[in-house]
Amino acid sequence: MTQNTINVLFLCTHNSARSILAEAVLNHIGQGRFRAFSAGSSPRDNQQPNPLGMQVLQQAGISTEGLHSKSWDEFGKADAPHMDLVITVCDNAAGEVCPYWPGQPATAHWGYPDPSAGDGTDGQKLEAFRLTLLALKRRLELLISLPAAKLEKTMLQNTARDLSGM
Repeated sequence: MTQNTINVLFLCTHNSARSILAEAVLNHIGQGRFRAFSAGSSPRDNQQPNPLGMQVLQQAGISTEGLHSKSWDEFGKADAPHMDLVITVCDNAAGEVCPYWPGQPATAHWGYPDPSAGDGTDGQKLEAFRLTLLALKRRLELLISLPAAKLEKTMLQNTARDLSGM
């Protein structure tokens, strides 16, 4: 697995904020060793990525090209990319019964508060997105800096779960 790209799927309920941020960040910093995807357990009809999330990514110099909200059902299909690691980034998705993932990927939960929740001003929400982006980036930088041995399939789940405490 360490010779090939490691596919990581980030899950949240609606796939409009945290999971989209994680996908974009890991694809940006993954150095070709990682390929990130994101999905939601129950995205709303016509769900789109949160505009404030897109703004924060663009301000950080991270591409938003191709980012879109989608259901996790897409990744359970026979022609879907094989996942090596599935990470829930919201507590709601972590508590849901996930579909069967072909290949039995490693799993972990990295909970983050919803930056779009609450009644703050757009400026306050933008700052919440920026802080969420920074927190995700710090944890993902730790993941990509791991030695190859820590990324072997037998070690990946424990390693990803250990990172949840950081």
